[in-house]
Amino acid sequence: MTAPRREPPTRAEVIAVLAALGDRTPEDVTEQIGSLELAWLVSQVEERYDTIIELSDETARQMSTVTGAVLALRELLPGAGDG
Repeated sequence: MTAPRREPPTRAEVIAVLAALGDRTPEDVTEQIGSLELAWLVSQVEERYDTIIELSDETARQMSTVTGAVLALRELLPGAGDG
């Protein structure tokens, strides 16, 4: 078992996670994130970081874009960027 990640995911990593849903290429991922994609992203990040993410309505709205998701995850992940 690998240790949980500590650094928040980069834009490229968020796009790669989203691309895995539906077997797409990163180039096929659009800036807009739909509700199913958001659920997938949160699920994958929770697994990779061994944490539970509680999304407020405001944060969920922020995460409706790839850019917003990257920024929100920097804030949401406990210990991300520490140490």
